[in-house]
Amino acid sequence: MTVESAPTGWRGTTAGRARRVTESRTFSVVVCGLILLNAVLLGAETYFPPDAAATPLPRLETLLLAAFTAEIALRAVACADRPRAFFRDPWNVFDLTVVVLTHLPLTQGNATILRLLRLLRVARVARMMPQIRVIVTAVGKSLPGMLGFLALGVLILYVYGMVGWQILSEHDPERFGTLDRAVITLFLLATFDGIGAAVRDGLEVSPWTLAYYGSYVLFAGLMLINLLIGVVVGSMDEAREAERRRLREGGRGSGPTAGREDPDPVLREQVEVLRRALEEMESRLDRRTGRSGAEGTVPAGSPHREGAPPPGDPLPPAGPTGGVGSRVLAPGAPARR
Repeated sequence: MTVESAPTGWRGTTAGRARRVTESRTFSVVVCGLILLNAVLLGAETYFPPDAAATPLPRLETLLLAAFTAEIALRAVACADRPRAFFRDPWNVFDLTVVVLTHLPLTQGNATILRLLRLLRVARVARMMPQIRVIVTAVGKSLPGMLGFLALGVLILYVYGMVGWQILSEHDPERFGTLDRAVITLFLLATFDGIGAAVRDGLEVSPWTLAYYGSYVLFAGLMLINLLIGVVVGSMDEAREAERRRLREGGRGSGPTAGREDPDPVLREQVEVLRRALEEMESRLDRRTGRSGAEGTVPAGSPHREGAPPPGDPLPPAGPTGGVGSRVLAPGAPARR
């Protein structure tokens, strides 16, 4: 049997030290402060003319870019012993993409793209705040459900738009003269904007338009909105559970150790490997002692439970180890823990 150990050597040592830095609360607070400072600088640029070169803002932007580059480099070093883990984290991929694009000569020469990339850095504050991170995760998890919601909404708008065009196009061409106007009108009515005026104008045409508007408000204004709320609420529950699971796995639970730094993942992997190896050796020993115990002389139907020594025979002393996994063997009886 071969026991695989976690990566060791200078790579594992360096990654462990970098991981302790990146997972500390001080590091998160510093990076969050830099992101907020970047947002303040973006807002301050709006108060200066575009050709103002005497302001200290460009130099501060250069320092911030260097700090963000050092941050992503430190996060990459923290995953030196497991490079795939770095790219499995979507936040790492997002940060790396923003930093690399900022360094490209194409973006350095385009002020508009550079400002947009700097604006994307502000979104990174969601990584440092668990509450915002849960909301962003919930939005991502709700996308599949939102696609179904959008498909149903488009179908309802199309059907009601065609019906409204047929019965109201001659009397209300501004709202239902064409299909696109009817769809835009119905989209606004779903938000209950102008629903009273539309109903009054429809009643002048026919009293059956009340059923048309009432059923549309019931389906689009009430059912679809509640369906969307249900999708988002369900995704929020999943995101909270995923965040709790991540904190439990990382050692940041709500117990007495909350707020402390996570233990070294390399050490956890080594403990897990040793635990599996011990379980396998115990199972092999159980099978071997079970075969030898089957040859014993304990008669069937004995009142003594299986694995117990015959009466009158003293128990042999425990082995020198006496720890976890030691066995006490009785003559002619299978081993028991």
